[in-house]
Amino acid sequence: MIITKTPFRMSFFGGGTDMKEYFSQYGGSVISTTFDKYCYVNVRHLPRFFDYTTELSYSKLERVRSVEEIQHPAVRNAMKMLDMHEIRLTYEADLPARSGLGTSSSFAVGMLNAFYALKGKYADKRKLADEAIYLERDLCQEAGGWQDQIAAAFGGLNRINFDENGYDVLPVIISPGRKQELNDNLMLFFTGFTRFSAEIQATRSKSLNEKKKQLDEMKELVDEAEKILTDEKMELNEFGSLLDYTWMLKRQTGRKISTNEIDELYQKAKDAGALGGKLLGAGGGGFLLFYVQKDKRQQVLKAMEKLLYVPFTFENGGTRVIHYTPETYELIKEEKTK
Repeated sequence: MIITKTPFRMSFFGGGTDMKEYFSQYGGSVISTTFDKYCYVNVRHLPRFFDYTTELSYSKLERVRSVEEIQHPAVRNAMKMLDMHEIRLTYEADLPARSGLGTSSSFAVGMLNAFYALKGKYADKRKLADEAIYLERDLCQEAGGWQDQIAAAFGGLNRINFDENGYDVLPVIISPGRKQELNDNLMLFFTGFTRFSAEIQATRSKSLNEKKKQLDEMKELVDEAEKILTDEKMELNEFGSLLDYTWMLKRQTGRKISTNEIDELYQKAKDAGALGGKLLGAGGGGFLLFYVQKDKRQQVLKAMEKLLYVPFTFENGGTRVIHYTPETYELIKEEKTK
């Protein structure tokens, strides 16, 4: 039996420039961090006592006799890609799916990590990120960028640069005290709305050339944000103001990015003292993140009292195997001859 633990991420700056259609021509950069909310993937071989050969438990229960019958596209394609058979897979998570935290990519990374471990093989973080990108973007044909898979695999507070040759993961060099101050000044709220990121990303990719000006500026803000984080002489509060500016830019990159309800909530938080913030993920719903100075936290909590407040702490580990019990497994003859 294998259990993997994979963090969710929050993206601060540069979202949208991690789309291959953009960065392969112009280069891209994002700053993001993972935090202490996780998805857990439990995988083992299914004992041969049942009239089905694969069992999946996520938001629904699937019991099938062949991999081709699996409805979940990521599981089906991952099992075919890695030649997995007779699997029982269970998915659990600390936060809801389709909420702007890269949950589907964290699942993809955690699942691949578990599959490799079940095979008795080691897969490093880059391999897991690369194969999760291939799984979601190529095999499953889901629109979207590359940052979520990379963040889930590597973990930590990073700047990720993209170009036609791929990507580089560069940890943001920040003192422990300043990093803790940043963590303390961020507040996360669940709006209660969920949406499919791939649908929103698809509407954005259709008008990529039209939105190039905003994406170029969003990419430039990554340099400014990194300087604020790493330069001890700069006021960290400028990070909050920059979040506000990048959110205004992001809202211009697609009609589904925000809603009237989201705009009203955002303004209420600002009126209560938040310096800035953004809707995490592709847009349309999910989690709102705000930068709030310590003396304004209670006012913002009151303003957002109808929403669920979610305390969090940054994490650095990325995906990991937290339980490993090797299994002896041999394909049955019928499978061997397929």
